[in-house]
Amino acid sequence: MTGFLGEYESTLDAKGRFLLPAGFKKQLTDGAGGQFVINRGFEKCLSLYPMNEWQPIFERISKLNDFDPKVREFRRYFLNGATILELDSAGRLLVPKNLLSYANLEKDIVLAAAASNKIEIWDKGKYQEFFENFSPGAFSDLAQQVMGGGDNNISI
Repeated sequence: MTGFLGEYESTLDAKGRFLLPAGFKKQLTDGAGGQFVINRGFEKCLSLYPMNEWQPIFERISKLNDFDPKVREFRRYFLNGATILELDSAGRLLVPKNLLSYANLEKDIVLAAAASNKIEIWDKGKYQEFFENFSPGAFSDLAQQVMGGGDNNISI
């Protein structure tokens, strides 16, 4: 398991490339190599998975029942647009144009650890807006719903 932590700002160049922050490079496991899979995130962001983290997700999705319309719908949304990326010699990744458009990425971006096994890529303005519109009280309520009670009773 990779286990990412942190958030970093970066800039897209004219071709749609960004430099993978050194802070995230240091957190990559040896099994990750320089290969990643990028796809649409659940919000209007992108998800970047090291290849070794993507493979078990893909295998699990591949085993889902193709006769279930919800499975087909999920697969289309989650897998369409998923693209293998490799770090170039300068340590940059090239974001496909369709994914740039989906996440409304133009220049300033934020790369943030999410779910420990992936990095989310956000438009900087949208990322800031997300946190500005989320009050401490709303965060406390969400934390109680997600982490409080049952097996999730964890002290943070």
